[in-house]
Amino acid sequence: MNQPDILNISSYLFVPLPDAAALRDRLHERCLADGLKGTILLAEEGINLFLAGPAGTVRGFVDWLRRMDGRFAALEPKESWSASQPFRKMLVKVKREIIRMDHPAIRPAEGRAPAVDAPTLHRWLAQGHDDAGRPVVTLDTRNAFEVDHGTFEGAIDWRIGKFTEFPPALRAHKSELAGKTVVSFCTGGIRCEKAAILMREEGIENVYQLEGGILKYFEQTDGAHYRGGCFVFDEREVLASDLSAPGTASSATEDR
Repeated sequence: MNQPDILNISSYLFVPLPDAAALRDRLHERCLADGLKGTILLAEEGINLFLAGPAGTVRGFVDWLRRMDGRFAALEPKESWSASQPFRKMLVKVKREIIRMDHPAIRPAEGRAPAVDAPTLHRWLAQGHDDAGRPVVTLDTRNAFEVDHGTFEGAIDWRIGKFTEFPPALRAHKSELAGKTVVSFCTGGIRCEKAAILMREEGIENVYQLEGGILKYFEQTDGAHYRGGCFVFDEREVLASDLSAPGTASSATEDR
């Protein structure tokens, strides 16, 4: 079977960018010159990007970005493929947050919560506990409509409508997490990173974020313990556990 022509990448990095507005035009110009499509969000707290195009061009842009500014050296894109371009235009925007939580004390660039990689979570879920013998629960930090397309078996889902609802939902349900190892997860890692930091600040001791989110779990495991697909914010709509896209959609938003 031939490899689909379009490489899709998603990546984010929490890193101080006080010059986000100045970076916007430079990144937009380069993307247009390369013929790339997608969305790049910049904020004082970091960068969040979703791009698609020919593989050499997409990877070349990431290499250029790392060389152009050493603050982006740690970017590690997650990759998937599609037969057609899933984005309609190229947007580079400056926002207050690259993922809005409305909780300014949460600053991941100053220190992350512990992370668990996909193979380790896969093993924990198979054995029913973590390596210390504690029961493991997965906490879906995505919006309810995303969860409805697929999630981990038995995942906690507080049916939030947008990520700014996560802090009050956590405070309402915090007692349910006591004594358990909690693994927060989302599409690509950005929301569950902020969520894990908040949970630790709220006094929940055994908290991890799933490194790379659902997409990295699909990439590094056989997808066991996950049911359904993963909603993505482009015209592919939902990715299966083999990162293929069985259908398309025409709408997209930025609350990833």
